[in-house]
Amino acid sequence: MAQFDENKLGEQEPQIQLSDNAYRELKEDETYKPVLLETKKYPEINAWTVLWGILMAFIFSAATAYSGLRFGQVFEAAIPIAIIAVGASTLARRKHPLSENVIIQSIGASSGVIVAGAIFTLPAIYIIKETNPAVGAEIQVNFFQIFLASLFGGFLGILFLIPFRKYFVSDMHGKYPFPEATAATEILVSGAKGGNQARLLLISGLIGGLYDFCMTTFQFWAENISSRMCTFGEKLAMDYKFVFKVNTSSILLGTGFLIGLKYATIICAGSFLAWWVIVPLLGQYGMTLDGIAMNAFDPDYIFANYVRYIGIGGIAMAGIIGVIKSAGVIKNSLGMAFKAGKSTQHDNAQLIRTQKNISAKIILFGFLGVALLIAGFFLFGGLQMSLVQVLIGLLIIFVFAFLFTTVAATAIATVGTNPVSGMTMMILILSSFILSAVGLKGGSGIVTALIVGGIVCSALAMAGGFITDLKIGYWIGSSPYKQQAFKFLGTLVSALTVGAVIMILSKTYGYTGKDALVAPQAHAMAAIVESLMFGGQIPWLLYIIGAVLAITLDRIGIPALAFSLGMFMPLQLNIPLLIGGFIAWLIGRRKDEALNRQRKEKGTLIASGLMAGGAIMGVVSAILKYAGVEITFSSWTGSDGFNLLAIIMFAALSCYLFAHAVSVKKSKL
Repeated sequence: MAQFDENKLGEQEPQIQLSDNAYRELKEDETYKPVLLETKKYPEINAWTVLWGILMAFIFSAATAYSGLRFGQVFEAAIPIAIIAVGASTLARRKHPLSENVIIQSIGASSGVIVAGAIFTLPAIYIIKETNPAVGAEIQVNFFQIFLASLFGGFLGILFLIPFRKYFVSDMHGKYPFPEATAATEILVSGAKGGNQARLLLISGLIGGLYDFCMTTFQFWAENISSRMCTFGEKLAMDYKFVFKVNTSSILLGTGFLIGLKYATIICAGSFLAWWVIVPLLGQYGMTLDGIAMNAFDPDYIFANYVRYIGIGGIAMAGIIGVIKSAGVIKNSLGMAFKAGKSTQHDNAQLIRTQKNISAKIILFGFLGVALLIAGFFLFGGLQMSLVQVLIGLLIIFVFAFLFTTVAATAIATVGTNPVSGMTMMILILSSFILSAVGLKGGSGIVTALIVGGIVCSALAMAGGFITDLKIGYWIGSSPYKQQAFKFLGTLVSALTVGAVIMILSKTYGYTGKDALVAPQAHAMAAIVESLMFGGQIPWLLYIIGAVLAITLDRIGIPALAFSLGMFMPLQLNIPLLIGGFIAWLIGRRKDEALNRQRKEKGTLIASGLMAGGAIMGVVSAILKYAGVEITFSSWTGSDGFNLLAIIMFAALSCYLFAHAVSVKKSKL
């Protein structure tokens, strides 16, 4: 067993630089060495990190919740928080910024995942209350329902993920690209290092930020390029249901570079099957259950209301397959956690700090405590549930949260996108069916189903987001048990904030009328639950088709989850991933492996900067829109020049990424 001496300060500090095997699979005789010494104690938890972490959780929870409800766009907070943490530590001249900034990022990043888990489901209660007066009279909603659903779900996500930490961040080292974690790690390391790398990150961040800001806020060019820009393309769309679309965001281009060509191709293969095969076939030959021919429907409508459900079925089955395949991993992970929990305090002190999780005893008591609190919430929170219904509700929450935890973590590790809304749709359908079968119907049944869905959605969002934080900590050399312990604090702050924001915005704007909140995911959830509680159609056939497809893909060796994600996500969000992945492949085709590695490292830094700049300016754009600042050129927007400029600017951004990555010459190695 490795020894850990907290006073071992004489050991020479390594350079602040990621090992050259940080992003690739390890050879048999290789081990990964993090940036920080494993045997030395670093400042991680102190007043600086906790206060900054809380501040970041509060600010980004409010900003993300507003952006998601008002405009339908939820941005990830990990990268912007990493940049702010680096900036603050630089201005304050902190002596150990790297170890501290990981904790700030981890606490603050609770905001994005808690917000996603909450706003995808819980506003549906308000939507049904507004749009269905007969049922709305029975529905009572308050701050504590929203706050506690988010809080309990976040806590469950943390607890379920901890036993899988070693598997995802260590055992699978180099097998998953972890795009968001890679970008955040590059930011933290480059910020601590300074010099040329920090300068390059800053420049690429400014380029990505200005690019996205000009596109989204000023609307100098189109955000989405579509074949429907021209008359011939519109004819193809309406007559043959064929559409080509690509989002021109710098964030997606950078994400594609970090994902790589392999996974980007698999994702796009699923998207191409959905958009270029199934949608046109349904458009030509499909009929609705009411006997209406689909040839009159728009291809986007066919995708959103039919084909996307095939992707949801595939995601759900891929999750089940993953759980079955991971049975051994689950058993070993839980076994190791229990073993660690049974060891004495002295034995735990001897573990290298980078290997220590929160003890199994705390995890078990945490599960028990959360279960009791949820039960009390169901019984005394105004939901009018019997004891049997409470037990069934608890069973639904724990079973689904457990089953899909690894799905959420795998999705984030693979493509940086968590299909939490798709999984939640499936869970809402099943839970609504089960709860209605045991007598929960009407207004109380709707509220209960959505709160159950909200808890599970928050748990899955947290599981997916937290694996990013733990991977960052693994690469840098943080203490995972400290990240895990203070993640609960970030979750508490974020749940309080998002609960208040949802209440305020729902009362200020509402969900009907001219200036209503968009909340697209919540509207979809409301439609599902309302139809199930009062009788409606469930697209079981589409789910089954997706499930069968996932099984077939798994049998022939194609990652079913990545493929199904492509079928679920809009086409325009997938194609830029393929472009970024192709650039990454293109710069690594030289026979000189050392040169390829140097070019890939530089490209990774540039792609991280593009993602970071775009994310930061996304926050700024949301704030400006909140303040009522709208700077657009109505005569220019939608014109041929507006669309053509989008193609030119996206091509220029792609060329910038490629040209600067290949600018590394052999003579400089």
